Amino acid sequence: MTPAVRRRPARRALVAAATATALLPAAPVHAAAPEPPLRFGACPRSVPAPAAPDRVECGWLSVPLDRTHPDGRRIRIAVSRVPASGTPAERRGVLLVNPGGPGGPGVSYAVTKRAKLPESVRRSYDVIGFDPRGTGLSAPADCGPMGGLFAAPGPDPLPVGRPAEQAYRDSLGRLADDCAAGTGDALAHLSTTETARDMDALRAALGEPRIGFLGVSYGSYLGAAYAARFPRHVGRMVLDSVVGPWGWYDFDLRQSRALLRQREVFFAWAARQEVRFGLGGSAGQVRAAYLRARRASAAHPADGFGPAAFDRAVYRALGRTERWADLAAGIHAYLRDGDTELLRPDDPFDGAASRTFQSANRVVKCADGPGPTPGRVTADLRRLRRLDPQPVVTGMEASACAYWHHKPAHRTRLGSPAAPPVLLIASAHDPVTPIEGARRLRRHLPGSRLITLHHDYSHGVFASRGNACVDDATAAYLVDGTVPAADLHCTGPGLPTP
Repeated sequence: MTPAVRRRPARRALVAAATATALLPAAPVHAAAPEPPLRFGACPRSVPAPAAPDRVECGWLSVPLDRTHPDGRRIRIAVSRVPASGTPAERRGVLLVNPGGPGGPGVSYAVTKRAKLPESVRRSYDVIGFDPRGTGLSAPADCGPMGGLFAAPGPDPLPVGRPAEQAYRDSLGRLADDCAAGTGDALAHLSTTETARDMDALRAALGEPRIGFLGVSYGSYLGAAYAARFPRHVGRMVLDSVVGPWGWYDFDLRQSRALLRQREVFFAWAARQEVRFGLGGSAGQVRAAYLRARRASAAHPADGFGPAAFDRAVYRALGRTERWADLAAGIHAYLRDGDTELLRPDDPFDGAASRTFQSANRVVKCADGPGPTPGRVTADLRRLRRLDPQPVVTGMEASACAYWHHKPAHRTRLGSPAAPPVLLIASAHDPVTPIEGARRLRRHLPGSRLITLHHDYSHGVFASRGNACVDDATAAYLVDGTVPAADLHCTGPGLPTP
């Protein structure tokens, strides 16, 4: 799962572009009828323009909200395309991309991620972005106040003691109520499986027999769900920073334990740079400074900055080592004079688009399978506190599924032995999607290969970490279909140096 970041798609821009964007004709109402060809035109202003001579174009795909009632309500999926820059002989088809979440929109991502892809991939593929249902511009989910989640400063996200635990459970119940009220009859139809079906409708509308796919973080889960349902329509699939084949709540727990391990690495790293950061010369001293800052945020919240915002900053930073310096410097500045600037860059709770992200995140997770019981949520929080008195629980969004109004009976199916070989990529010490997930998922995708970036501690690898070993092997797979003979081991950059 990708940590939430500030996203700026403007709904008003979509309205303004509606007349400029070529819209689909009326969609057929029969389930067996083929999807009409996509018509592409101008994009909303929120979509960045690629560097010349490349261009981006946008369109809409009409799909049923509930596929068991194809004559009923339909929703529109926002789609973008950056055409391949090579010759017709170089073209390999389309490459759908997804940035993660769940909750992350992908229309703009087609432009931003494509710019980072190896040139051979850009020449070979039309890169296709889309906002999955419930996200961005595609029937966005609306959970309203989400049980007070957006209060600033919000309550401490880590309950200690029975009254606090009861208040925490009550807030989860209110969040579930708000999502049911705001999302209405769409609540049961915003699952990953339904998005996978939308992907296949998009494939058909593009006139492609198979689709290439690059999914990062939650995008890996989406890709595995597509492979489970449509294995014969999978082209070349890359799953980067892999979410394992667990229920979302179990995944969240694994992530929270990995964050504890990563935070210990951060403490030791900051201690080795005592002169630079001033937090102490040992991991224990840095931990003590960290805990002082965390207690201060709870005892004296100000200007919207409290313990929830502090933990969000830590969660965001631990997933990418290039953010560690700002986190260490931010803790020092906060302890020195209360300066919070470095502890709240690109706050994920800022703006309507980011609120849509948070809504979609819960709605999708809770639609993907059975949630925990309220008693288990409390028991697991206590277990985490026994591991460490001050864990980071920011990523445990699926706790709200304990109170969900629509309770699915089955988990999302992932992978298929009928799918072609898939390339999985993982950073050895990624705390957001621990490498165990990639190792587990590959069992559901026989013939797949795993590329491991060793000595790396960050989330997101291909066309992200600048590692030639990873990028060259992945480009060869996408362009030429070259599947590594065995799992590939690449050497990463290690921890940041001063």
